Amino acid sequence: MLYNGIQALDLVGPHEVFFGANRLLDSTDSTEPRYELISASVGGDGPICTESGSRLMADQALPAPAGPFDTIVVPGGSGSRATTSAEMGRLTSWLEAAAPNAHRVATVCTGAFVAAAAGICDGRRVTTHWAYAGQLAGTYPSIEVAPDSIYVVDEFLWSSAGVTAGIDLALALVQSDLGTDVAQTIARHLVVYLRRPGGQTQFGAPVWSDQPTSPPIETARDLIHSDPGTDLSVNRLASACAMSPRNFARRFRAEVGEPPARYIERVRVEAARHLLEQGDAGLESIAARCGFGTVETMRRAFHRRLGTSPDAYRRQVGGR
Repeated sequence: MLYNGIQALDLVGPHEVFFGANRLLDSTDSTEPRYELISASVGGDGPICTESGSRLMADQALPAPAGPFDTIVVPGGSGSRATTSAEMGRLTSWLEAAAPNAHRVATVCTGAFVAAAAGICDGRRVTTHWAYAGQLAGTYPSIEVAPDSIYVVDEFLWSSAGVTAGIDLALALVQSDLGTDVAQTIARHLVVYLRRPGGQTQFGAPVWSDQPTSPPIETARDLIHSDPGTDLSVNRLASACAMSPRNFARRFRAEVGEPPARYIERVRVEAARHLLEQGDAGLESIAARCGFGTVETMRRAFHRRLGTSPDAYRRQVGGR
């Protein structure tokens, strides 16, 4: 499905995976059926404008919703969140009618907003780009949003995180259709994981939280960020703010949105991420510099926050 304001990679990434499957099947003279790749848009077979300004040509207008369809792929992009636009209205109406006639529906990134507006996500578990997971959950409270998942499968509904996660989703679809060997071969050609380790939190913004509204809590926050490796006990921070530990902890949570210990762990993980990405320091040194004390403590924090270990994270991002 194409529309104006689409994220081009949400379309092109899965397309390359399915094309790769066809090419592989052709090279091995397999009797497995090939994917027939058709792009269709509300506006017909004319060009659509992506959110980055490039133009793509649809193969055809949206077909009659009666189908049958094997897989309907709904890419994301800024246009997908314009659910009140006339174009999105026509698209969601079509998807609502077509979904019951499809074997499966797959959303990439914020394409989940289109599926949600069409009513096919109600009561189901889905994921989307980490930056829009809160918006999706707030707009559609009947949906269970999994903000850290790379992709989620709930019966006929498949959904993926942002942008390149559409490749992960397409590989999972191919794996389901044609087996692990075919999907693994395609992944190797694309130089990606068949199933990447960890969740999408590891690619999120460094530290996002509510900003303090009072000078004492601003002081505490600045102390935390200026040296994550130092003593950041509640007693020390409270003393620096001229507050009792109990009152400090209460005020910090009210203004920042989480307890001091949880916020400090988040900052320390981000500091460790930076060191893992930029240098070749040993894990023991990084754990000490970032205030974890031991590698095991740092490893547990990484698993809680990122769903992966420090050494695996370093390998993923190409740290030395």
